[in-house]
Amino acid sequence: MGEAFVVFAGSVQVEFALQRDRQNMGRRYVEVFRCKRQDYYNAIAAEVNYEGIYDNDYHGSPPPRQKRLSDKDQMEYTEILKLRGLPFSVKKSDIIEFFGEFDLAEDRIHIASRPDGKATGEAYVEFASEEEAKRAMSKDKMTIGSRYVELFPSTSNEARRAESRSRQ
Repeated sequence: MGEAFVVFAGSVQVEFALQRDRQNMGRRYVEVFRCKRQDYYNAIAAEVNYEGIYDNDYHGSPPPRQKRLSDKDQMEYTEILKLRGLPFSVKKSDIIEFFGEFDLAEDRIHIASRPDGKATGEAYVEFASEEEAKRAMSKDKMTIGSRYVELFPSTSNEARRAESRSRQ
């Protein structure tokens, strides 16, 4: 569920983009439509003013709300993090590179797959300690390839369940 504004150089590009309405971008359904220039300006202004005080004349979708304390900050941590949104082609070496400054071993990385062997876009990574996992959360919403990756505290039980589903 995201929103983007695109400014094109000319009307030919606009018409071409409008032909993409209601098509998929990867596995996501995308709506493409014209908007007023003021909607674009208001979205930029709202992005800069992230604290949530918006101009009452703003009629587009508000930007995502930034919480002062994230739900993830309040969760209980173990040494395991769940990664979601991974490219389906991700390899353990890509995950090791993503967490560059952390000492990870390939046998501590479990890439989830469906019973037919296709990747789910999730993985579980075991760090040396709970503190290391919490520090690694600094990588939350950074990218691997063109995909931004979400990180969540997880447990060994959740990782084992995902691994057993992968082997069915």
